[in-house]
Amino acid sequence: MTTPTTLTPANRTPTKGDRFQSTDPEDFPVPYGRDEDWRFTPLRRLRGLQNGSAAPAARQRIDIDTADQSGVTVSELPMDDERVGRAGLPVDRPAAEAWTNCTVADHILIDPETVLDKPVTVTVTGSGEDATGYGTTVIELGAFAEAVVVIRFEGAGVQSDNIEYVLGDGAKLTAVVWEDWDRTAVHLSNSHILVGRDATIRHTTAVFGGDVVRSLPHVRYAGPGGDAEMLGVYFADAGQYFEQRLLIDHSQPNCRSNVLYKGALQGESGRHGSEARTVWIGDCLIRPDATGTDTYEKNNNLVLTEGARADAVPNLEIQTGEIVGAGHAATVGRFDDEHMFYLMSRGIPDSEARRLIVRGFFSDVIRRVPVEDVRDSLEDVVERELENTVL
Repeated sequence: MTTPTTLTPANRTPTKGDRFQSTDPEDFPVPYGRDEDWRFTPLRRLRGLQNGSAAPAARQRIDIDTADQSGVTVSELPMDDERVGRAGLPVDRPAAEAWTNCTVADHILIDPETVLDKPVTVTVTGSGEDATGYGTTVIELGAFAEAVVVIRFEGAGVQSDNIEYVLGDGAKLTAVVWEDWDRTAVHLSNSHILVGRDATIRHTTAVFGGDVVRSLPHVRYAGPGGDAEMLGVYFADAGQYFEQRLLIDHSQPNCRSNVLYKGALQGESGRHGSEARTVWIGDCLIRPDATGTDTYEKNNNLVLTEGARADAVPNLEIQTGEIVGAGHAATVGRFDDEHMFYLMSRGIPDSEARRLIVRGFFSDVIRRVPVEDVRDSLEDVVERELENTVL
């Protein structure tokens, strides 16, 4: 299965908004280090996900807790069901491998006009060292439904998956994706978000665990008035690699998007393989018909120690001048001297002042998570990271 695009299989290089999509791994070349979409990724650490040599396939180990709320249906759909792939299809070889190795998709349906009082919790546990977990998850909200969905990845192993969010007209979804893997885990993920007319999504990604975590969220609008807020926090320690590649594709009038990702890094200088590394690519496309668009994307990175590197690449392509506003910003730096001076002048020791700054740095994103338990857990994770940080 492929989707119509301006690209052909012979000319696969992805471009903003026109990424080639296919469910057949053979339609994609094996990634190499010189490929634009893979030039940052440590391919040798992907455990064969990029070239088909991964450990034997296994169905993802998934548990879905609806808290016994009415109006929520959990089912398994065959991969050729028309409800699978509506938001988008795989855009790279590992995601196509995941699709091919899935026999069913896990489908969460919130009925139209249903307002859930409690979050739906999805827990995906790693498959271990002897198997590769493959998954396809479809989260669908009917018209004017409202829900919170928390997806947590944990355990050890290798995982490749596709996640779809399909929002009906006027629906409101808050999604939290928490990458809480063991230190050795590898996770590659494609996410496709289809926002209906006047629908709203608040999507937060939190990445703290894993050896290599690479995520590709892709937002599209199915009608006017859609609103997408994409938030992210990540904290990379020595030896960890985290990559986020976002695409916000504005093709409908009067839609909004806001992107804010914040990350901190601490590595070990001079030791091979102990560098902390993060990559954030933020692509935003405003097509000719997307008049009235209002968009802004920002990525801030705080480098805490030597032996840490953050790459931040915001890209904005505007094909119409009839918009409300568009902008982007990215920063990579150390502590703000003025903040340090303010805190130390009030008797706060140097190391404690630095920890306070890091907490405040992340709180701008974490405080927007509406689920108190998740918000508190993320703050606890940041606190534990800081306990092991030499500032």
